[in-house]
Amino acid sequence: MSDETRDSNGTLLADGDNVTLIKDLKVKGTSTTLKRGTMVKGIRLTGNPEEIDCRVEKVKGLVLRTEFVRKA
Repeated sequence: MSDETRDSNGTLLADGDNVTLIKDLKVKGTSTTLKRGTMVKGIRLTGNPEEIDCRVEKVKGLVLRTEFVRKA
C-alpha cells in the first residue's frame, strides 16, 4: 500500500504518535527555528503520506515533512 505514512527510517506512523526532529528546521513565516531533537507529541496524519500535522511549543497548525522526523 503506497499511502502509508512513514518516518525518515521507514517506520510506520499513526495518529497520536510522538516523533523527534532529525534536523534543525526554520519555520516559514516566523523567526522560529525548531531544533534537532525536539519532541513533537500527538501527531495527526494528513491525506498526504509525506506530511504530518502537529503542534510545537509556539507554533500551532504546523505541517512537517516526514523526511525530517523519526518515531520516538
